[in-house]
Amino acid sequence: MTDHHLPPPLDVAPQAPDRNLALELVRVTEAGAMASGRWVGRGDKNGADGAAVRAMRTLISTVSMNGVVVIGEGEKDHAPMLYNGERVGDGTGPECDVAVDPVDGTTLTAKGMGNAVSVLAVAERGAMFDPSAVFYMNKLATGPEAAEFVDIDAPPEVNVRRVAKAKGGSPADVTVVILDRPRHGDLVRRVRESGARIKFIQDGDVAGAIMSVREGTGVDLLLGVGGTPEGIIAACAIKCLGGTIQGKLWPRDEEERRAALDAGHDLDRVLHTDDLVHGENAFFVATGVTDGELLRGVRYRAETATTQSLVVRSRSGTIRQIDSTHRLSKLRAYSAVDFDSPAGG
Repeated sequence: MTDHHLPPPLDVAPQAPDRNLALELVRVTEAGAMASGRWVGRGDKNGADGAAVRAMRTLISTVSMNGVVVIGEGEKDHAPMLYNGERVGDGTGPECDVAVDPVDGTTLTAKGMGNAVSVLAVAERGAMFDPSAVFYMNKLATGPEAAEFVDIDAPPEVNVRRVAKAKGGSPADVTVVILDRPRHGDLVRRVRESGARIKFIQDGDVAGAIMSVREGTGVDLLLGVGGTPEGIIAACAIKCLGGTIQGKLWPRDEEERRAALDAGHDLDRVLHTDDLVHGENAFFVATGVTDGELLRGVRYRAETATTQSLVVRSRSGTIRQIDSTHRLSKLRAYSAVDFDSPAGG
């Protein structure tokens, strides 16, 4: 008997990348964090980065996607794994852009300092801005309350006041995160004169941007010059979390300026979140390497390791914080990655 009251079955084309990708991707950043976590405080930032790269490269090959690394460890000639242009995933899933920073904060990891994370972002193929022409970018990021009021072309004290007003407070209530670099001397002076507080970060540009948009971190605004690739990765996260990131390419010298102009870039153009990563199907995952405002770092015991990860997807707006306990004996049985010592990968 046919029930004519039932609606016809929905013919829904699968969205790419697929929603199930998120939990596959977090296994990759967990691997990177657990591998690099053994190097915390050991004074070897290249050792920490190399361990994370090897672990993530091993795990990413199992993910159901047909990915191309658009932001990775560098050009093929200088990076044996996760280089720009490398195909990653098992080749069966959707085509997508992949941005990876095995350790955002290698110096933080080497010194045992906070806020080092392992990060991975995925979006539809062709969605991510090409960062190759100019390595640095002047950036502003803030959360949803103030997103529509800030302007990277405005003076820093104006943006501090706008953020304060949007949040119902005064400039003295605003905390600005800034990379601790000599180039930021004037910016620091003006932010201080505005009455705002400053949280300096030594490294970890991606984590700094995400702190500025996420509730509960104690940070309200990110200002200053940092890496263009990190800006694009942060844009993937901010597209998922809400808030805004604005950027302007910042050539370091005349040679970079000329290369950018030759590549067709307008150096006066303000790049917004959707310019840095367009489309509505971006994923961002991060796992803590060291403790920070964003995530807890890796903890090791005799037979287990614990990790904390952030997993977000722009299409659904779902934000997951995942606490995982990994039995090292089980990982040894099936994984090609050595999570037991810094000497391993």
